[in-house]
Amino acid sequence: MSKRRRILDGINSPEDIKRLSVVQLQVLAQEIRDEIISVVSKNGGHLAPNLGVVELTLAVHYVFRSPEDRIVWDVGHQSYPHKLVTGRREVFHTLRVFGGISGFPRRDESPHDAFGTGHASTSISAALGISVAKSLKGCKRKAVAIIGDGSMTGGIAFEALNHAGDLGKDLIVILNDNEMSISPNVGALSSFLSRKLSNRVIVQLKREFEQFLRAIPGVGPNILQWIKKSEDSLIAFFTPGLLFQALKFHYMGPIQGHRLDRLIDALEKASHISGPVLVHVITQKGRGYRPAESNPTHFHGVGPFKIDTGESCSSGSAVPSYTSVFGKTITRIAEKDPRVIAITAAMREGTGLDLFARTYPERFFDVGIAEQHAVTFAAGLATEGYRPVCAIYSTFLQRAYDQVVHDVALQNLPVVFAMDRGGIVGEDGPTHHGVFDFSYLRHIPNMVLMAPKDENELQHMIFTAINYGKGPIAFRYPRGRGVGVRLDEELQEIPIGRGEVLKEGSDVALFSIGATVYPCLEAAEILKKKGISAAVINSRFVKPLDDALICDWAEKAGVIVTVEENALQGGFGSAILEFLEEAGMLRSVLVKRLGISDHFVPHGSQSQLRQSLGLHPEGIAESVENLLRQVSRVGKVLRAVR
Repeated sequence: MSKRRRILDGINSPEDIKRLSVVQLQVLAQEIRDEIISVVSKNGGHLAPNLGVVELTLAVHYVFRSPEDRIVWDVGHQSYPHKLVTGRREVFHTLRVFGGISGFPRRDESPHDAFGTGHASTSISAALGISVAKSLKGCKRKAVAIIGDGSMTGGIAFEALNHAGDLGKDLIVILNDNEMSISPNVGALSSFLSRKLSNRVIVQLKREFEQFLRAIPGVGPNILQWIKKSEDSLIAFFTPGLLFQALKFHYMGPIQGHRLDRLIDALEKASHISGPVLVHVITQKGRGYRPAESNPTHFHGVGPFKIDTGESCSSGSAVPSYTSVFGKTITRIAEKDPRVIAITAAMREGTGLDLFARTYPERFFDVGIAEQHAVTFAAGLATEGYRPVCAIYSTFLQRAYDQVVHDVALQNLPVVFAMDRGGIVGEDGPTHHGVFDFSYLRHIPNMVLMAPKDENELQHMIFTAINYGKGPIAFRYPRGRGVGVRLDEELQEIPIGRGEVLKEGSDVALFSIGATVYPCLEAAEILKKKGISAAVINSRFVKPLDDALICDWAEKAGVIVTVEENALQGGFGSAILEFLEEAGMLRSVLVKRLGISDHFVPHGSQSQLRQSLGLHPEGIAESVENLLRQVSRVGKVLRAVR
């Protein structure tokens, strides 16, 4: 018996969707879910968010005409159905694979990706800019922003809503409300968005109200219409419509987000309304896959898993992740130090603070997707003698740069920045790699910046940071599991600005930091087999540097190679170069910097990306060998000249 051809196999562009009936669209929705589950189970990725927007995606492409109508996905981790119906079906199996398609919208990947996203809360601003540009061109096509209720907690979203309401330009904002971002949503705004009646209740209320009005003698059609407007205002009082109407948006909803007929009808109506419109859609995260429905937080972003059970395909290594070590260590320290307060921005589980939150709920604060507020909130706590720890992914702390400078460092407040996902992150790609933090933090006055070589050193750095108290201090640590070293029972403070020599050598000194330390030790062994003696230094601190240690090895070896998982511009290697220049030693020492050159790192596994960047042991050894070969040739030329 031949296998039934899927409707999905005939979808090569959004135009193909418009020829389908609602019944066929419902079948297509299930096929899309099956395809997403199949690919994500192999490649890993964002499962629950994508399963929740399948019908919404189909309705959007059914009503609007992409790419002429610009569709902007907030964050973008829910764009898998969009990719499947916009010409990328045949390459969808390469999702998040090195050299394959991205897990986020990318303008260079498809004309249907109107705006590149990866960080939350930006869609309305971008779509408004597109709308104004189209207006200036005299173009009538639509701009559509699809934003989750979690992203609505970001301040930039409301800055954009405020501006859009003031401009009055055509803009359609679709609020995808599933009551979650990654961690469950928090805050007064989230509570307000949750003030919604079910579609069934609203429909029943409308029907009964209309029947009641018709039963009143003398109530004509015009009066009935006027009174029905009052009825809509009454319903808006029970829903978030009141808020968005105050911002001068035409509010529609809430609408059942898995009913294609209702979605299509609502979006058709929205497309014919002049001015800004907000369509409030209720969806279920993880829809159609029971394990994801039961645990949407876990299945927000997952590695490979078994489809039948939802169980992870990982080996279940006993080596703890850096994230879990952070979470356990800060909870342990907080037991003895009541000054410790933990703060995160909608990433309770992602930063490992779920244990702290359960143990010390009164000292834990999830501020929502609001990194700027998180930092200044921490600054306020610090002025009252507390030790606030801001646990934020490196890439997301970029969003709060001004607050780090102005509200924390300028006032020299003892705020601790715990930057998870420092360095190469992996398959989430350029929007998520934490490869700029050395550069954007080390030049800030009063800042101390460090990175551990392993999970044991991480716990000591956490202890050091909390006890520092002289001003702001930050440490970054990588994504994934530690290297498998034993964790010390007793926590100790690390002397500020002191590195350590892990291996002696005479030909070259490898100054490593963070995740590059162990690869440098392996590289030194490779070099040893080739007759090259390489010293390996664990620098530990990007700021302040261990000046004495650098000077010592500059004199001993004469050749220094710095290795970092950070942009070379303004990074750790640049700091050492600047120090040597200030010390007047650049004439007597040769410095080579290994790191990330002037480009954005693509997506792929951490090991693949490190190999492509030459930051794996063999790549480091090869770079050192080539450098010393050049030094040897130059030396021979100089001796010949003399």
